[in-house]
Amino acid sequence: MKERKAMVEPESSQLSIRRQCQLLSVNRTRLNSKQRVPNGTNMEVCRWIDEIHLEAPAFGTRKIRELLKLEHDFKISRWKVRKLMRFMGVEAIYRRPRTALPGKGEQHKVYPYLPRDREVSAPDEVWCTDFTYLPMGRGFAYLAAVMDWKTRAVLSWKLSNTMETRFCLEAYDEAVKVAGRVPDIFNTDQGCQFTSKDWRERLEGDGVKISMDGKGCWRDNVFIERLWRSVKYEEVYLNSYRDLAELEKALERWFGRYNFWRPHDTLGGIRPWDAYRPEARAKIGA
Repeated sequence: MKERKAMVEPESSQLSIRRQCQLLSVNRTRLNSKQRVPNGTNMEVCRWIDEIHLEAPAFGTRKIRELLKLEHDFKISRWKVRKLMRFMGVEAIYRRPRTALPGKGEQHKVYPYLPRDREVSAPDEVWCTDFTYLPMGRGFAYLAAVMDWKTRAVLSWKLSNTMETRFCLEAYDEAVKVAGRVPDIFNTDQGCQFTSKDWRERLEGDGVKISMDGKGCWRDNVFIERLWRSVKYEEVYLNSYRDLAELEKALERWFGRYNFWRPHDTLGGIRPWDAYRPEARAKIGA
């Protein structure tokens, strides 16, 4: 079907789009594969769902629906909650029986979780990454970040309006540029962006050992989950952004303060960048 859709030529002067679709047995309504963006009301509901999921990642559609009714006096069906959660890239986290694989053949591959029972003793030994949904006043964005496991320093971050492997790879490339090297181990979840061929070939080509969380085991990547909680409650939920450019400017300020200004409890009150690169301390305005 994808090959036949690709054969349709919208600019053709000989055959109309309707006639081309008839000859190729393609439904005209399926030519436009762009993701439909929820309207204003649904965007607000997406924000509420995101807040609930951050507080209770194990809650499914039933409990989220009930909380929307209790906390926001908003009635919604479980089907609609499920639809919005899929749009956001959010799902309830729980232990699942292993009845399916992420993909067929070599297109998608899952790797074991390597940091288990391992004492990470130095910066750049293990990196981790993930992406999260960010609601805005008029739209949404996805944020990807690369974090050093030992020092909690954020080496790079990228914004996108789609959940594609490309912007995750851009975050990886930027982190390599900042660090001046690749990590020994790179840990992610089992999302399709990280089991994809493009992601695997890039990291393996750089000599990086790929590690992945267990299915439903969000604690395996708990450091970056805590980062999402901080950035949302300290910045995103407190403000409203007109567009992606305004959000990007706010996040640049927040990540600068996170790395170079605020002390980190886990590090004994040391700033993340002081722990990551003590010889190259940077100053940033409040």
